This record gives sequence, structure tokens and C-alpha cells, in this order.
Amino acid sequence: MGRHRRGDRVCRPDPVVHRHPHAAARAGSRTGPCRDLLERRSGPGPPPPGPVARQNPVRTRRDDRSGSARGTGDPADTPRRQPARDRAHRSGKDRSVTASMNVPPVAPGKLPLIGHAVPLIRNRLAFIQRLRTYGPIVRVTVGPKTLTVVNSPELMHKMLTSQADRFTKGLLFEKLKLFGKDALPVAEGKPHLRRRRMMQPAFHREQIAGYVTTMRDTVEPYITSWRDGTPLDMKTEMQLMTQGVVMSALFSSSPEREPAHTILDSVDTVFRTAIQRALMPVSALERLPIRRNRKAKAAATALRSAVADIITEHRTHPDAYDDIVSLLLTAQDETGATLPDDEILSEVTGLLAAGSETTAVVLAWLFHELGRNPDLERQLHEEVDPVLAEGPLTVDKIPRLPFTRRLVSETLRLYNPAWLVTRRTIAPVTLGEFSLPAGEDVIWSGYALHRDPDLYPDPLRFDPDRWLPERPQPPKGAFIPFGSGKRMCIGEAFAWTEATIITAMVASRWRLRPIPGSTVRPVGAITTHPSSLRMVPEARQHALTGMAR
Repeated sequence: MGRHRRGDRVCRPDPVVHRHPHAAARAGSRTGPCRDLLERRSGPGPPPPGPVARQNPVRTRRDDRSGSARGTGDPADTPRRQPARDRAHRSGKDRSVTASMNVPPVAPGKLPLIGHAVPLIRNRLAFIQRLRTYGPIVRVTVGPKTLTVVNSPELMHKMLTSQADRFTKGLLFEKLKLFGKDALPVAEGKPHLRRRRMMQPAFHREQIAGYVTTMRDTVEPYITSWRDGTPLDMKTEMQLMTQGVVMSALFSSSPEREPAHTILDSVDTVFRTAIQRALMPVSALERLPIRRNRKAKAAATALRSAVADIITEHRTHPDAYDDIVSLLLTAQDETGATLPDDEILSEVTGLLAAGSETTAVVLAWLFHELGRNPDLERQLHEEVDPVLAEGPLTVDKIPRLPFTRRLVSETLRLYNPAWLVTRRTIAPVTLGEFSLPAGEDVIWSGYALHRDPDLYPDPLRFDPDRWLPERPQPPKGAFIPFGSGKRMCIGEAFAWTEATIITAMVASRWRLRPIPGSTVRPVGAITTHPSSLRMVPEARQHALTGMAR
């Protein structure tokens, strides 16, 4: 079959629009998509999107704007849209066969036997972004495995909301069952709904407000341990810091540095194994007694063993703790039943893993951008200093940090941790003009979505002011760093609060300088993390720590 371009009827069922000078939207129904993250999260943040201008439904060729980007990455990371080809150039046979099958087109570059494995291995982030140039839905193959990639924000929203009951979590989350087969992130159907209802009180706004002091007191020893002029591995430092915060909120304790490293290594091992198995899904290899499989199993066992001891301690001394584990021990469903210890073990292990990884990489990227942009760093100091000069950072002071919040928002956009999210159809599904059978493996990429130049002008530029209330906003459903619908991340409000507090506290004491000559690029592992990010802390004169003195 012919190569299906973005402008072809078979690849784009909905009319499209001229690129608006400030924000553009893909065409289609305006009644379904919603900007889940911004409508559902608490506290200040990027405002809800305003109306998006609709014009003549013919797309013009877009100029390449990547040259003015300040953000990290090759300008090729934002691929040029291919010009729409005159439909008369396509054969009638090609059109009729594709239309009758309603099958998404296969991306160019497929090789015999291995499919698209080469570009996926060589540079998976560039590859997943390039797929957006081939239409709202496109297929790729990895060996014998076929994957359907959803690119359209409208169709993503439909998949995650109104059509959510026709999907399970898919390949990646199956592999993450190493953390616990019944944990909320991987649970399905009624067990997922029951578990989420039982856990939701632990993440209500009032409960999050109570965690602020815990977060602040946990972060203090980390930032005071840094030494002026001594380089830091920012990814590791942020992982240890966020892991400490999550552990303090979960079970009222944060380990010393060496035990914390052991837990961190276990989490990294399980995550790395999960992404490898999802990208190269050959189940037989997972059962072989090879070193990689033994290491992953040992890491998962060590992590669950450490958490099991903590749960036992909470059971033995229930009045001694006031944390998330305590809430889970007493949580009841509609029948009055409580969670057994093995289910609590899975939940706590999953929360610890997810909570310490995603927020950490966002913060590492945030400080990387501050080091590259002194003007933004100065604005941050001007906002943070007077607030923390009044005393310790408290929940009522967080709304006074809008620029800090916008920094977090822009980092979540440009460096969305979720470069790959999976689903699997459990019933036939229609998305746009295409029909997907039951058993279809589906993927989507928040990383690629958030860098789409049709949605975000100058997408590689790190610009926190794009989230100012008076600025035109991206279309609904185009900013979903925590997912959407009923599977939206339960810890979203916790993560926003944690990232804001850590950013403010670090900035109040330190400037973080990049090491001259170093190159930092995004790498698609379990999250979008920096390839290597070492920075040098410089103590600020008259620094404020935001702590009680």
C-alpha cells in the first residue's frame, strides 16, 4: 500500500486547521475532550484553556521553528509535518481497500522480520515523535508484535475516558506486576474501582495539606548536606529526596542514605526490567533463569520484604503512626471489608516506586533548565525569598508561588516522564475512522504529545510564561502529564505539592550550575530521564532555607 501522509483522507478523518500564531488545535468534536489534569487538580496552576480559533479547514505547511528552541534536544526531536499530497495522486484502489478495512496505516520504515525495531532501539524518543507525522493513528511492528500508536489528543481522550471500559492497562503495566499483581496502577475492572475508592481518602486535599510539614522536614537534611562547589548527580539526588518524602508520608520514616540507595536500586532494577520486557515482548525469555531475570526477581523480593516489615510494625503499634499506611490499614469498602496485608503491601510498594521516580526526573529537568536560564532562576529567587523570609513554608503560602508552579508545569510539558503508556483492547473499538479488534496493543506518548508544534508554539523552548492566565492555552486534552479519566494518577495532587515545595526550598539556599562542556539529552527508559546530569551547587549569600530556626 502507498505511504499514508498526514493530509490523506485515510489518515485524518477530521478537518484540520491553519496553525494559530499562539495555539492550535486538531479538528474534530469539541464536545468530548476535556483537560482532565487542570480541571481535577487542586491548587493554583495553569489556567483552563480558552477558546481556540477555528479557521479554514485546510492545513498549511508549517515553518520549522525548532531553530529558536532553548530546550534540550536535537531540533529533529520536533519533526517537520509532511506536506499534504493531492488526493488525486493516490490510486482509487488504495483508497477503497484502506477504507473498507478501516485499518490504521503502517508507519514507513518497516523491515522484514524486525519491523521498526531499529529506530525504536536507536532513538526511541525521536521515533515516537516522528510517528506523529503519519496521522492520528498509525501502526508499528517490533518483530512479530504489532502496536497501534494513537497520536490525536481527541482520540487519546476518548480512549482514556468514554471508551476506557474497552481497554486494559496493557503491556507495560503487565510487566510492572513485579511490584505486586494487585496494586492500584496495574489492577483492572472492579478490583481497581474498589481499591481506588478505598485509597482515595489518603490523597484528599485536606490530607495533602497535612503532608506539607512532613515534606518540608524531610527535604531539609538533604539540601543542607550539599557542599558548596561539590558536583551532584542531580537525578540521584532528586530520587533520594523524593523517595524520602514518599516514604515519610507512607510510613512516617525515611531511611539513612545507604539503605535508601538499596531501595532506590531495587526500584530502578524492576522499572528497567519492565520497560525492556514491554518493548521486546517475548514471554519465553522472561522465564529463563538468566542473570537479568534473577536480578529483577531479587530486587522485587527485597523491596516487598522491606515494606512488609513496616506494615507489621504498624499492625503491632497502630496508635504510634499517622500516615498513609495507617489509613490503608483502617480503610473499608462499601461492605465494611478492609484490605488484607498482602494487598496493602502491593499498594505501598507501587506508591513508593511510582512516587519516587516520576517527580524526581521532573525536578532534575527543572533544575537543569534553571541552570541554563539565569533570568528564570532570578525570577524564581525573587518570588521565593520574600515568602520564605517570613518563616517555614506552609500550605497557606504555596498559592503565593505561582511562578514556581509554572516552572513545574512547563517541565511537565517539555520533559513529560510518560514517554510511553500502554493499553490493550478487550472489545472492538472505533477510534476516529479506524476499527481496532479486541486484543490490540495500543500505545500513546505524553512526551510526544506535549512537544507537538501544532499544539505548542515553539515547542522546544522552555517557557513557563506560556502558562500565564492571559496567554492562549493549548486545546483541551493536550496537557495530560498525569493521565486522564478514571485511571488518572491518584497521587497527582501530592506530586504537584511535593515538586513545588522542593523547588522553592532548593532555590532558597542554592544556585545549581551546569558543568561546562557537558551534554544532557533525554533518554526514554521507564521515564524520560536525563542521560547524565551533574551540577555544581553554589551557596546563595544570606540564603533562606525555609525552615524554623
